[in-house]
Amino acid sequence: MPDPRVRLAIAGSTARLELARPEKRNALDQAMWEAIPPLVEAAMAEPAVRLLVLASATPGMFAAGADIAEFAHASADPAWRERNRKAIRRAQLALARAPKPTVAIVDGDCIGGGCGLAIACDLRLASPRARFGITPARLGLVYPLHDTRLLVDLVGPAWAKRLLMTGAIIGAETALRIGLATEIADDPEASAAALATELAATSGASHRWAKAMVARVLAGATDDDAESEALFDAAFAGPDFAEGVAAFLERRPPRFP
Repeated sequence: MPDPRVRLAIAGSTARLELARPEKRNALDQAMWEAIPPLVEAAMAEPAVRLLVLASATPGMFAAGADIAEFAHASADPAWRERNRKAIRRAQLALARAPKPTVAIVDGDCIGGGCGLAIACDLRLASPRARFGITPARLGLVYPLHDTRLLVDLVGPAWAKRLLMTGAIIGAETALRIGLATEIADDPEASAAALATELAATSGASHRWAKAMVARVLAGATDDDAESEALFDAAFAGPDFAEGVAAFLERRPPRFP
């Protein structure tokens, strides 16, 4: 049975993945972590979808992190810890490796594992009341390597160390300045809708290839190789290129599939 605290809705070109556990400020327990990957996969499989939005179903919050009460109850069991680690990793990877663009709408607190979900998205649209924090140092825990890499890619090693070692909670303006937030908007929902409109007007194939190229750069690639050159060449034979050129010559907006 689907977990009602993590739900997916698709409207037009936008898929919306919502966290809906307001009584716990969207703290994620084991079942919620496990619910995320199949929903991301479902969104990616929908041909009309150009953007996946990750948000809270309740304004004024994003996610308070992992459910610490569950930790206190179950973490003495090594088998549970392993299941929990794998579930969190699968959720992070589902977002980080999603082939279509993803954006987190951060309105309120985005802490710990919640921040891990946000940084796994391509973009983070924050409201002025957004707050970010990565707090394993407050619990004597360690942040996973994959998530640490995502953080370092965004803010650099010095700020990553500061955030991880102090567990500091920073506001939206600081998050924007260091690269943790992409944009601050009084109405981030409207900004996400505008982004969806922009994406719907451009090539979905180009979006996927751009994400793949950026991922390769972040993994250490510094120049083209046979694989990247093949992608470049293949685009010229694709339907999006044919439509883009036709639209340009006919002086009309393109209608990409």
